[in-house]
Amino acid sequence: MSATSPLRVAVLAPIAWRTPPRHYGPWELFASLLADGLVAAGHEVTLFATADSLTSAELHGTSRHGWSDDPSIDPKVAECLHIAAVFERAADFDVIHNGFDFLPLTYSGLVATPVVTTIHGFSSPVIVPVYERYDATTTYVAISDADRHPALHYAATIHHGIDVEGFRVHPDPGDHLVFFGRIHPHKGTHHAIEVARRTGRRLDIAGIIQDADYFRDAVAPHIDETHVRYLGPVEAGDRAEVLGAAHALLHLIEFDEPFGYSVVEAMACGTPVIANARGSMPELIHDAVTGFLVTGADDAVRAVGAAGGLDRPTIHATTSGRFGIATMVDRYVDVYRGVLARR
Repeated sequence: MSATSPLRVAVLAPIAWRTPPRHYGPWELFASLLADGLVAAGHEVTLFATADSLTSAELHGTSRHGWSDDPSIDPKVAECLHIAAVFERAADFDVIHNGFDFLPLTYSGLVATPVVTTIHGFSSPVIVPVYERYDATTTYVAISDADRHPALHYAATIHHGIDVEGFRVHPDPGDHLVFFGRIHPHKGTHHAIEVARRTGRRLDIAGIIQDADYFRDAVAPHIDETHVRYLGPVEAGDRAEVLGAAHALLHLIEFDEPFGYSVVEAMACGTPVIANARGSMPELIHDAVTGFLVTGADDAVRAVGAAGGLDRPTIHATTSGRFGIATMVDRYVDVYRGVLARR
């Protein structure tokens, strides 16, 4: 195989949601953008995802829908059949790209095809031993330097790319603020409500309700459709309008987030992002250029006023140059070729 010949790549997506997701599903979104980006770059790609997925790659689906969309589907059964499908066809591919998490690693020693795994974060320390077990025999890619685990070895850090063509500077942004993400204490929805109240600006909340008790106790009492609005899970096609129309995105997280699609998508719309300086945020946000890195509500309140002074076309241009799909795909292809050369 020459250094420029097309590669045969299997992309293994999760099956909680369709690929690409209709609303929430960051891992499915990653798999979609990667698979289609590899096809556009001239590679032969098979996407292993739900059977109702949409892709320019060859689609292999063993589950008719995502198990989050269809309660009749047993997640464990569907996922076992789904993962087995790609490894049963391992000889058809030069590389298997695992975007599914740790479980497919347990199949990796049964096939000769190399496995590259994008680690999307660690849901719990208890899963780390699986990654350690296969550290020497497979290849890991981090989605941010902040998320690298000290016990593991990585081939690269590759930030997610986005479809920058789908995000433009809004012609008439408003004065309101937006929260966009899972409604969960870790995401700091309650902090966004506080900052909006203190600045006298309306807050639009968009995203799935992941913690129903938290939503009931800390969010719902503030929703009055005047000062605070809940938009629900926003469809993929509406993300640019919701993000681009806002004065700023509030991302006041309470955990070390590995990456943040909504952060990059907002900046691609020219919308400044005000984020707690945790996890990957210092890697994604150029402080005082594309947004502000803050350390709490007081800082965030001050940043809301300062956000109006940032140049939205500059935010868009800076973000588009850093986070395009082609940039992400080129870096993954370098990883694939490096793995194949070493073998």
